[in-house]
Amino acid sequence: MAGHRIAFAGVGRGVISKSRGLVGAGVMPLALLISVSALAQPAGAALSGMVTDPSGKPVAQAEVAFKNAATGQVTEARSDPSGRYEVSGLAPGDYDVSVAAPGFSTTTTRLTVAGTGPQTTDLRLRALLSLEDLGFAQAKENAVDQALLDKRSHMLKLHQRYGLIAAIPMIAAVATGGLAGGKSSTSSDRNIHAALGITTAALYSVSAYYAIAAPKIPGTQSSGNTRWHKALAWVHGAGMVLTPILGSVAYQQKKDGEKVHGVASAHGAVAVVTVVAYGAAMLTEILK
Repeated sequence: MAGHRIAFAGVGRGVISKSRGLVGAGVMPLALLISVSALAQPAGAALSGMVTDPSGKPVAQAEVAFKNAATGQVTEARSDPSGRYEVSGLAPGDYDVSVAAPGFSTTTTRLTVAGTGPQTTDLRLRALLSLEDLGFAQAKENAVDQALLDKRSHMLKLHQRYGLIAAIPMIAAVATGGLAGGKSSTSSDRNIHAALGITTAALYSVSAYYAIAAPKIPGTQSSGNTRWHKALAWVHGAGMVLTPILGSVAYQQKKDGEKVHGVASAHGAVAVVTVVAYGAAMLTEILK
């Protein structure tokens, strides 16, 4: 009997030992799987939310960037068709959050990420140009004003574009003015100067058209550098009318072999004042 008990005990210990071995063999892969899964999950906070336009409608394919203010590291995401974005692995701290999409101004805000885990932050895009961007102040914004603003912003962008292009022949015309008006000037010098002046006047006229024709926003008034920009427009606008007229008179006098005289002699001075006022007007936009 004793022998049977000893044999049975031995068998029992063998079964237990094998069971422990099987359990251990199963635990190790499970532990390894858990550790790999833990490594695969990014540490830090996970932020998600909606990207919307000024009216609150979702915006798809908007580019969202979280820049860590301390390290400079940037984490990027893109909103899905429903306007939802999601980023993960953000360490606690301050972030400069920028959101951009075609047809909207890039919006940048400062956000503080506290702790880890999921957090929700909705982002709103601005119109291509806001009333504040254009130097206006307003009491409230509505759909009609926004529609006018979109059209105005488009036309003012064209105004700026043609204005910058006009500056190129304008500078060239000033540079060739000395040769065209000198004692030893030739007909070629005068023709080149005149062609540059005509090109400048044409481009300037296109730029002025877009500024004048841009729709006005009711209930708004100019402020800041925009007021200076408009005031200087009266100076270079008058100059762009007088300069070609005086220039054509001076051109004819030179062509007839005469010395430039009378009102035509003011052509150079008026042109310089016009260029200076034009350059100052451009600076008011650059330094806004």
